[in-house]
Amino acid sequence: MLAGRAYDPGDGELVAMRKAAQGLMRDYNGTIIGDKTRARALTQLLGTWNGTVIRTPFHVDYGKHIHFGPGCFVNYGCFFMDICEIRIGARCQFGTAVQLLTEDRPRDPARRAEGEEWGKPITIGDDVWVGGGAIVLPGITIGDGAIVGAGSIVTRDVPAGATVVGNPARPLPSRS
Repeated sequence: MLAGRAYDPGDGELVAMRKAAQGLMRDYNGTIIGDKTRARALTQLLGTWNGTVIRTPFHVDYGKHIHFGPGCFVNYGCFFMDICEIRIGARCQFGTAVQLLTEDRPRDPARRAEGEEWGKPITIGDDVWVGGGAIVLPGITIGDGAIVGAGSIVTRDVPAGATVVGNPARPLPSRS
């Protein structure tokens, strides 16, 4: 699964991992700012937490495949679907309801009906801002200092320093 090859989501080990993540999400999402149990839940849930401020609710598939650099912020209602790794650099900010989606399905309906799935990792550089409601699709890399406008759907890589907006997300002209 992590290598991007087809996998069976019903595999017993994967089901157990998702169940453990669901329990940790339930515990974390039931807290409020200042609760002493928050750090413990995020340390157990995420691959690398690094003190990231994460507003509840927060949703993941496995959690263990998500790695935050220091100084990050995740606003309310985000979905980080991590069947492959999600690597996030330092000081990144995510608006409300951002979706980082690593999972993918076949385009052929017969193969989808058989339950085939795979994924591609998402990599986000340092100092990136992803606006509220944006969706980042599987296999995307977003370069350092980039901005993804609110509501954008990122279907291709974003160069460092670029601002992208729309569906599909396209670069805005640089401001000189």
